[in-house]
Amino acid sequence: MAEHKETEELPLLIQGYKKEIWEWKQKESQWIKDQNLLEGSKRIIEELSTKIVKLENDKKRLADQLATRIEQLTKAGF
Repeated sequence: MAEHKETEELPLLIQGYKKEIWEWKQKESQWIKDQNLLEGSKRIIEELSTKIVKLENDKKRLADQLATRIEQLTKAGF
């Protein structure tokens, strides 16, 4: 009788484990997607940060050039 009960429970256990494995695979898949999204976002932020620093440096350089040019024109009487 106990052996009969075990053989009936075994397919249910297997089915339960298969479902649990599938759920974990789904979670792992979502984790991988999230990780890829995070890494892509980090790359974009790094690229934009680099561009912002370059633009700030260009802005400062151009402001200095403009100030120098205005000073030259002022000395020349314009």
